[in-house]
Amino acid sequence: MKNNSRREFMQKSVAASLSLAAMQFPLDTFAMAKSGMKFGLVTYQWGKDWDLPTLIANCEKAGVLGVELRTEHAHGVETSLNAAERAEVKKRFEDSKVTCLGYGSNFEYHSPDPAVLRKNIDGTKEYIKLCKDIGATGIKVKPNNLPEGVPKEKTIAQIAASFNEVGKFAAEYGQLVRVEVHGHLTQELPTMKAIFDQVTEPAVKICWNCNAEDLLPPGLEANFNSVKQWFGDTVHVREFNEGDYPYPELFKLFNGIKYDGWILMEARTEPTDRVAALKEQLALFNQLKKGKG
Repeated sequence: MKNNSRREFMQKSVAASLSLAAMQFPLDTFAMAKSGMKFGLVTYQWGKDWDLPTLIANCEKAGVLGVELRTEHAHGVETSLNAAERAEVKKRFEDSKVTCLGYGSNFEYHSPDPAVLRKNIDGTKEYIKLCKDIGATGIKVKPNNLPEGVPKEKTIAQIAASFNEVGKFAAEYGQLVRVEVHGHLTQELPTMKAIFDQVTEPAVKICWNCNAEDLLPPGLEANFNSVKQWFGDTVHVREFNEGDYPYPELFKLFNGIKYDGWILMEARTEPTDRVAALKEQLALFNQLKKGKG
């Protein structure tokens, strides 16, 4: 009886000590420790001239295990592929450690010309089918301008309506429409918010793009918070050790909302050894993810 009582006392004491220790750590420490963010690559610049086998092999070597295929690059994954070729692309990714996240298109929806607008919408739909066929999960698109001579509100409504049309179509194929924060005037967060205030399709998501405009008044945190409800599963970043974008602050914000999507390197420099450069960026990513950047 005495031994049992002593054992129970010790167990309760240890449990109480652990609880007290946990209370002494800031809550955000645990949020960062549990962060599910993953690091990947947009083929822009660093992967633009790699064919598909080389792209997959180099990503595996670097330990960068997610990729967004940007349009018109050497990987050759385009709507011109037939059914057998699409199945081969899907199998290549399935047989590797690398996840094909989707397609980085240049489709945009701001043109006042109805024919141009329709071409972009219809083109988006064809690439959504491609994404489905290759086992990807979405397509990246962008608003790209607010044309002069057209009321701002009209263009914003047109872009939102286009997102709703392609978003509804994408949902039928199990895909997301990832809207890159991009373009003259449209990459300003108040404009992006005005667009998404009119987006009704849940398959349409924002892809944060780490632009200088993110820092405009009222500042990064307020701009981030204004659109975070629409974030999807991809974020575009530039080299963490280039320029002066406040990546430590950004990662703190993402950790704060327990973001568990992909942080995709959209590199701009031209290193001699791109695999080594990817490894370096992965190491920096892991530091930022842990709040040590």
